[in-house]
Amino acid sequence: MNILCLLTIQQTNTSSRYVPTFTNTKAYSYQCRLFPPGQLNFKQHMDQITILWADDEIDLFKPQLLFLKKKGYEVVTVTNGHDALEELGENDEIDVVFLDESMPGLTGLETLGRIRETGNNIPVVMITKNEAEDVMEEAIGSQIAGYLLKPVNPMQILLTMKTIVDEKRLVREKTNTDYQQDFRQLLMQINSGLNKEEWVDVYKKIINWELKLDESNSEEMGEILSVQKKEANAEFSKFIERNYVDWVKGDDAPIMSHNLMREKVFPHLSTEVPTVMVLLDNMRFDQWKVIEPYLTELFKVEEEDYFYSILPTATQYSRNAIFAGMMPSEIAKHYKQWWKNDADEGGKNMHEADLLGSQIDRVLRRGDIKWDYTKVTRTNFARQMQDRALDFLNNDFSVIVYNFIDMLSHARTEMEVLKELAGDEKAYRSLTRSWFENSPLWATLRKLSERDVRLIVTTDHGTIRVNTPSRVVGDRDTSTNLRYKLGRNLNYEERDVLEVRDPLEAKLPRPNLSSTFIFAKEDKFFLYPNNYNYYHNYYKDTFQHGGISLEEIICPVIRLRSR
Repeated sequence: MNILCLLTIQQTNTSSRYVPTFTNTKAYSYQCRLFPPGQLNFKQHMDQITILWADDEIDLFKPQLLFLKKKGYEVVTVTNGHDALEELGENDEIDVVFLDESMPGLTGLETLGRIRETGNNIPVVMITKNEAEDVMEEAIGSQIAGYLLKPVNPMQILLTMKTIVDEKRLVREKTNTDYQQDFRQLLMQINSGLNKEEWVDVYKKIINWELKLDESNSEEMGEILSVQKKEANAEFSKFIERNYVDWVKGDDAPIMSHNLMREKVFPHLSTEVPTVMVLLDNMRFDQWKVIEPYLTELFKVEEEDYFYSILPTATQYSRNAIFAGMMPSEIAKHYKQWWKNDADEGGKNMHEADLLGSQIDRVLRRGDIKWDYTKVTRTNFARQMQDRALDFLNNDFSVIVYNFIDMLSHARTEMEVLKELAGDEKAYRSLTRSWFENSPLWATLRKLSERDVRLIVTTDHGTIRVNTPSRVVGDRDTSTNLRYKLGRNLNYEERDVLEVRDPLEAKLPRPNLSSTFIFAKEDKFFLYPNNYNYYHNYYKDTFQHGGISLEEIICPVIRLRSR
C-alpha cells in the first residue's frame, strides 16, 4: 500500500498499488487511481554501464574485473594511454574511464590531458600507487571524478561507480521515499489549526522539499508537493481571513511590515560596525534559499527570521509601510504630501527615503546616526553602486533597494522568451540564482565582505504563480492589480476573496466613503468579463502579488556578519 493514500484507503491486495490523482484537494479526501504491478516504480533500472580501464598491469586486476561483471558492468581493457585514446575515439558506448597514473609511454595524467583537449568531459577515475600531493592536485585540477590508491579492493570500485553513475538516481529515490514518509505529517499539520509561528514552519518545510525535489529531478513527487502547497494556501487564506484585522489592531500580531525596522533592524545599528540593509523587491523565501549559499561563503548568518507582509502585498503599500514604520492609513494621514492612492497620478514609492528619515528621527531620536538610501532600478545605477561599494562603509546605516526580482516577474508576464526561461517555480528559482551570481549586487557585497560589516537581507513581499481566474466587475476608477482591487460597487465571487468593506479597519486609506478592498486568496487572479478569455490566457501561470498566499505574505529577514 502506498503511504500517500493511508488516510483514505485500506488495501490488502499487495499485487497493486494506489497513488493519488488529487482530483479533490480537500484534506483527507484525495481520490486514488489503481495501477498494475510494476507501473509505479520510482527506481529506474540501470542500463549496462561500460568502463574503459587502462593499465599496463591489467592482468593483475582479474578479480576486480570479474566482480564488476557480476555487478552488471561491462569492462573494456587496454594496456596503455594511446590505446585508451583510440578506444574512446571509436567506441561511443564508454561511460567511465579508469586510468593508471604510471603507465609507460603516455602517463595517466598525460592521457587525461589529451582526453580533455578533445572537449570530452567523460568521468575519469585515476588509479595510482603514487601518494604525492602534487600528483593528486594535478589530477583533481584536471576535473577527475575519482582518485583510487592501489591496491584497489572491489568495494572501493563499486562505491566509486555508484557515486559517478548512480548518485542522481539514488538521491532521487531517497528523496522520494523521505517525502512520501513526510507527506502525511505535513497534511495533518496543514489541517490542524496552525498559529502564526507554525505556519512559518510549515511553509519553510514545503520550501525545503521543493528545493530537494528540484535537485533530485523528482517530477512525480514535485507534482504531488505542488498540490499539497495548494492545500496549504487554501488553509492559510482562511487563517489570514480570521486574524488579519485583529493583527493590525495589535492583538497577538506577528512582526509585520510597519514594525519590521523597529523590531529587526534598528536594534542592531551601531556606530562601531556599519550596517547595510538590502531589500530585494518581490523576494520569496525560496528565492532567498537559492542565493543563501553565495552569501554564506563570505558572511555568517546571525539570525534567519521572518515577518508578515501587510495587505495588499504590493510595493506601494508594504514597502512604504516598512520605511515609514506606519500602516498606510497613518502615512496618508501624517504625510499627505508623500502618499498617493491607487488612482492618483505619479509614482507610488517616490518618497521612501523621506519616510525612512522620518522614522529614524522618530524612533531612534538621535541625530548622530549617519545613514544613506540607494534605489537601484536600472543597470547603470547598479554599476555605479558597485563602483562606490566601499562608500557604504562611511555610513552607520545604508539601505539598498534593489528592484531586479520585481522587474523579472513583470517582464516574465510581458516577454515570451522569459516565460520559456522561467516556465515554472523551479526555473524561476534557477533564473534568480543565475541573476544573483552575475549581478552587480553580488559584486558589491563581495567588496563589502572584505571589511567588518553587518548585512541585513529582506524584502517587502513575495509573489505567487496564479492559475485560477476569478470574475470581478468594477467602475473605471477600480485599481488594476490582478491580486487586489480597490473600488466602489465591486461585484465579485465572495468565496474567492477577503473583503474589507471599511478600509480603515485594516488601516488602509479610504479614498471614498464607499471604497472597498478585496484580496484574492490562494492562486486566484481577477479578470473583468470584457475580453475574459484573452486575459485569462495572457495572465494564467504568471507571477503576481497583492493578495493572500504563503509566498506573498511570509517574508524572510536575515541578519549576517562578515566572516
